[in-house]
Amino acid sequence: MNIVTRLFCSSLGKKFVMAATGMLLFLFVVAHLVGNLQIFLGREAINRYGHFLQSNPELIWPARIGLIVLVVLHIWSAVRLTMENRAARPVAYANYNPTVASYASRTMMWSGLIVTAFIIYHLLHFTAQTPAVNFTGRDFKTLHETMPDASMRHDVYGMMVAGFSNVGVSIWYMAAMALLCMHLSHGVGAMFQSLGWKKLPYSLFLNKFSIVAAWLIFLGYISIPLSILFGFVK
Repeated sequence: MNIVTRLFCSSLGKKFVMAATGMLLFLFVVAHLVGNLQIFLGREAINRYGHFLQSNPELIWPARIGLIVLVVLHIWSAVRLTMENRAARPVAYANYNPTVASYASRTMMWSGLIVTAFIIYHLLHFTAQTPAVNFTGRDFKTLHETMPDASMRHDVYGMMVAGFSNVGVSIWYMAAMALLCMHLSHGVGAMFQSLGWKKLPYSLFLNKFSIVAAWLIFLGYISIPLSILFGFVK
């Protein structure tokens, strides 16, 4: 019980919660990207991947619930730490110099909240497949592909092409990915620091890894809507 109390009541514990949940969410972002990039392998690959996920509710629902818990804990710890930091310093610095901290680090709270709003929209768009938010006039739930054995499966490929063919949706998606990866560029380095992994000999490497990883994730995610908009995937 003392461990749980220290974890959720102390500043150090909240930092650990934020770092641990951030690490797991970072791994999910990478895994999700790998899954989405299968669209470049063709309709069969991405549809098979989507069908595997949807046909295994005993896997997908625990994963979804776990992700929700991770997001809630990550936001809760971030908000609590921000409030505690402000309460500990009610008077602003006499000589505040914002250039000491990077723009990403100074906007972590706002970028995180905006990305959270995007995640809600993204879930409504492609997971719940709510027609009102896809701006195509089509119901994505009706998109199906006939299998060789005459059975039907959801046409994930067609859904992604239809969804990202809307310029406004694609721009919103790419802007959200930019904010997400700006968040990651600082957050991954801070995660290593909070977990005690950022030792001096390789701290510079971890800082560079954070930035490179954020850029690679950003380029990977935006390659999908850009390829659809420019007709490379259709």
